[in-house]
Amino acid sequence: MEVIKTVVLLSLMTLLFVFVGGMVGGTQGMLIALVMAGVMNFISYFYSDSLVLRHYHAVEVGPREAAGLYGIVERLSQKANLPMPKVYIIPEQTPNAFATGRNPEHAAVAVTEGLLALLEEDEVEAVLAHELSHVRHYDILIGTIAATIAGAIGVIANMMQFGAMFGGGRNRVNPLVMIVLAIILPIGAAVIQMAISRNREFMADEGAARLTRHPEWLQSALAKLSNYNAQSTVHEATQATAHMFIINPFSGKNISFASLFSTHPSTEDRIARLEELKFEIQ
Repeated sequence: MEVIKTVVLLSLMTLLFVFVGGMVGGTQGMLIALVMAGVMNFISYFYSDSLVLRHYHAVEVGPREAAGLYGIVERLSQKANLPMPKVYIIPEQTPNAFATGRNPEHAAVAVTEGLLALLEEDEVEAVLAHELSHVRHYDILIGTIAATIAGAIGVIANMMQFGAMFGGGRNRVNPLVMIVLAIILPIGAAVIQMAISRNREFMADEGAARLTRHPEWLQSALAKLSNYNAQSTVHEATQATAHMFIINPFSGKNISFASLFSTHPSTEDRIARLEELKFEIQ
């Protein structure tokens, strides 16, 4: 299923680039856009994880730099029968975490300094178990590529606005049409992110609860993270990558329309689902 989603997303991005290229530059613009899309598809699949980690200034750590954190990830990976992912710390005081990479063999988990300072060790373990569950279900592949595509669509919207200012390029497309498309395209980005179902968060929560055998650890962690992120936002966080975090970094902002396309269920619903699991696991 994840392979199909990835192919569909990459195909949509290619068609979108070619469409805009044709509107702005005719046949030549379409050819240029096709080449650009091919390059971006390649980068999205093989390097988007590195780009996301670099964007958040994540620093890779090992057992020397972060023995406790590394040890938890190593223990959970063995328990989940997963390859050991790379471990990163983000120099950011707002507590949050995400996983990235194209498959379990090329995965990475990243946590902020704020998360390590805020949470107890059991809660940190629960968060990492959640991220490893994403790795196991290949959520990180679709999530990382979606982040790149959403960003690309934002660039396309700017291209449409620029084209409208100068009369639509060589094809003289109605500037009003281009302005309308410039408004619609960012909505398309949100729809693409909705392709990553909210259900994936519930699945990752359940995976973490079963891996640690302690749903209450994740319940406590989610409550703390949600309360903190309601008052503060991860620096340099973008709407294109918000879905990758365990807690939406924009949860404290009043984004009324965008909230309709949120890939995160409410923290209350997630905690309630975990409460139900207690009777099944224990």
